[in-house]
Amino acid sequence: MGSLTVARAARRAVLLPTMLTFGVIVASGGLLLMIQKGMLAEVDTLSGRSYGARGPAGAGAGAGADKAAPSTGDKWKWGEDPEYQIIQDIRNRTIQSVCKHKTMPHNIFDLTSSQRRNLLKHILVNDKYRFLYCYVPKVACSNWKRVIKVLSGVLDNVHVQIKMDHKNDLVFLGDLKNSEIKYRLKHYYKFLFVRDPMERLLSAYKNKFGEIEAYQRRYGMEIVRRYRKNVGQSRGDDVTFTEFLQYLVDEDVESMNEHWMPVYNLCQPCAVTYDYIGSYERLQSDAHHVLRSVGAPLHVEFPPRQAWYKPITKETLHYYLCKVPQELLNELLPKYILDFSLYAYPLPNVTSEYCRH
Repeated sequence: MGSLTVARAARRAVLLPTMLTFGVIVASGGLLLMIQKGMLAEVDTLSGRSYGARGPAGAGAGAGADKAAPSTGDKWKWGEDPEYQIIQDIRNRTIQSVCKHKTMPHNIFDLTSSQRRNLLKHILVNDKYRFLYCYVPKVACSNWKRVIKVLSGVLDNVHVQIKMDHKNDLVFLGDLKNSEIKYRLKHYYKFLFVRDPMERLLSAYKNKFGEIEAYQRRYGMEIVRRYRKNVGQSRGDDVTFTEFLQYLVDEDVESMNEHWMPVYNLCQPCAVTYDYIGSYERLQSDAHHVLRSVGAPLHVEFPPRQAWYKPITKETLHYYLCKVPQELLNELLPKYILDFSLYAYPLPNVTSEYCRH
């Protein structure tokens, strides 16, 4: 345990100047605006709102049969919703402020080979409708892969009852030659979907350690051996949320499993200029907007959540976070700070007063 303590201290020493630099970069941009709007604490997550990234959505949309014009609802969302305009402004300002800094990557070839390899294996390609989708685990990526297979003609419709194959019948940007990659990054419509960082982590924890035996054996047992003096009869299926977060604190971000790797590291929004960044909090309407933007046929719609799906509620997240030591959260948040700030999510409020309620 002594070596872990030394390692944590070393990481904090490295993180401090990084965080100070980050604060300076965005002080006049997105984070300042978030603070002014009171969005960094004690605010609702972005329910009922939609927002994009850089430039107007729809630019670069592919050509497809039965292409739909923007609906009245879309026009209202994009042109008249003042709350949407605030969120869009926050994202645009923050992404631009962060990404223009000379230390940030400005294209995929500014990334290290491991960063670039990781990015390219998370971007799915559809040549028929000319779009790229960076998938983020625990942000409805299985349903997006289902939609892509329908658009590619692999599945008849999004309601086909089959177990999703996450590799076969899908084209990844990393499968292509460099010239083909550059062309698609320049000319195709690019999008991703994001989710509250702590909610995403809790969803991964409950799913992988509560339901998936392979994860219990691979990661659960590693966590138990690392953080318990006595492993006892544990099979890795009784990992606590606090133990899981401690494991994340001690892990190198770039070697993390994709289900809890920060969205920033998965999709590299400074190296790739995304046309649209959708929100898990308004998944159906944002997905509808993307499908209309790429010219998908009108009969192809994003599938609704399954009846058995149990979403992570605000109350559930509050319950779990309030059981985590404040010091541990303080160590964890720097690893996910770009996911909070770039995508305008509030930092978790775990003050003693708030947790008493």
